[in-house]
Amino acid sequence: MLESMEIFARVAELGSFTAAADSLGLSRASVSGAVQQLEALLGTRLLHRTTRSVRLTQDGRVFYERGRDLLADMDELQNLFREDDAQLHGRLRVDMPLPVARDVVIPRLPEFLRLHPGLEVELSSTDRFVDLVREGFDCVLRVGTLEDSSLIARPLGEYRTVSCASTEYLAEYGTPRTLEDLAGHRLVHYVLNLGARPPGFEYLDPRHPGAEQSLPMAGAVTVNNTEAYLEACIAGLGIIQVPEPGVRHLLESGELEEVLPQFPPAPMPVSLLYANRRHLPKRVQVFMAWMAEIMKPRLQGS
Repeated sequence: MLESMEIFARVAELGSFTAAADSLGLSRASVSGAVQQLEALLGTRLLHRTTRSVRLTQDGRVFYERGRDLLADMDELQNLFREDDAQLHGRLRVDMPLPVARDVVIPRLPEFLRLHPGLEVELSSTDRFVDLVREGFDCVLRVGTLEDSSLIARPLGEYRTVSCASTEYLAEYGTPRTLEDLAGHRLVHYVLNLGARPPGFEYLDPRHPGAEQSLPMAGAVTVNNTEAYLEACIAGLGIIQVPEPGVRHLLESGELEEVLPQFPPAPMPVSLLYANRRHLPKRVQVFMAWMAEIMKPRLQGS
């Protein structure tokens, strides 16, 4: 029954028999059969099925919420007497911004997997906010202010953020020394969804302590991807505002230069988020502790 519960939980989280089968390495027929057997055993329908969607019935939602905690408890129980973390087994599905995955996590991932050879990591890197529960993620790393949600947040610290531009751009437009100088400059605008209104130049004014302020600015380019954002700056298309660790090597090489350091953007909080459950599986606890450790050198207040 436990195996059928795990299969049902994945179908419920992904909203698809096919997606659940792919993530579990099973055939679609096996997944469908396991859910049907579970429904027969419980004497109730757990899922509404149509040709386009799969969604929980009322009984299915109740069973999913109770069953998720039970599965977490069973995973914890199985690992209760294991003293060696190398014996951890299972899949970890995590999501984080691409720069964090590329610059921090992936270079250190081999050592983590050498310590825990029984673990398999599915690493998603995207600028969009994934649905942690629906898409079956164990934890996600978020950069920026968190929206209210039912998820549990573990703060890791803050990124120092900087405004910077390429040396070629500054040679053409000059280096701004005051906020007023920005009238003759342009930003590379970054938005999650194209068509949204860009916030402008964001800054903390030491003359007026308090919340971050924003100054509208012109820009010839708007992007919705962090890689494109940085490349547009390197190409001389305008000023960008980014976490300092991600551009430190470019600042040190002189390819980019920091501008208006006396008016920095507000630091960006960095947090690990996970589902609200009584017991996290040991593998998730171990991974989050490792993430906190490898992120520490890049963060303030960690």
